[in-house]
Amino acid sequence: MYIAIEGPIGVGKTTLTRHLAQALEGEALFEVVEENPFLPLFYEDPEHYAFKVQVFFLLSRYKQLEHLAQPRLFERAVVADYLFDKDFIFASLNLEGHEWELYQELYQSLSPRIPTPDLTIYLRAPLEVLLERIRRRGRSFERGIDPGYLERLTEAYDRHFARYRGRLWVFDNTDVNYADDPAAAHWVTRQVLARASVD
Repeated sequence: MYIAIEGPIGVGKTTLTRHLAQALEGEALFEVVEENPFLPLFYEDPEHYAFKVQVFFLLSRYKQLEHLAQPRLFERAVVADYLFDKDFIFASLNLEGHEWELYQELYQSLSPRIPTPDLTIYLRAPLEVLLERIRRRGRSFERGIDPGYLERLTEAYDRHFARYRGRLWVFDNTDVNYADDPAAAHWVTRQVLARASVD
């Protein structure tokens, strides 16, 4: 079983990934974020560093996920705190012109090699909740995040998942505290198992 969890910055992907990987006795797969050397520079100068940020993320995510195309190499459930499409969503906001064209060529050559998850969970929460969760997380390079950018990102996610063809659960986690409430965590696990059963 391969489950991907997606949604805008601060929505709670990593927390849910940890919970589900433990509940399913599987492997948690976390995206490389703080290891991206261009990310802090991107927040200071998006126009100059956007392409470098996106290519780093694209290649690191590809390297993490490519082995899932060979099911015999992984026998436990895999829960990832991102979908490979994530990079394309961000790049569509951050790149333009020749950089966007080049990026699309790279993405289109790599994406067919990555399997579609058995279930994708799209987490949603209002903008004010995202901003509060980002503040509490305390990553230095996220402190000055533009609420307008976060709003555009959420809209881009909504557009993407409106036409998503895989098995999808759209989950508003604004008031579901699966981090601290065992009953809520158990409910989420049951929902995932019901939706992710492989035919």
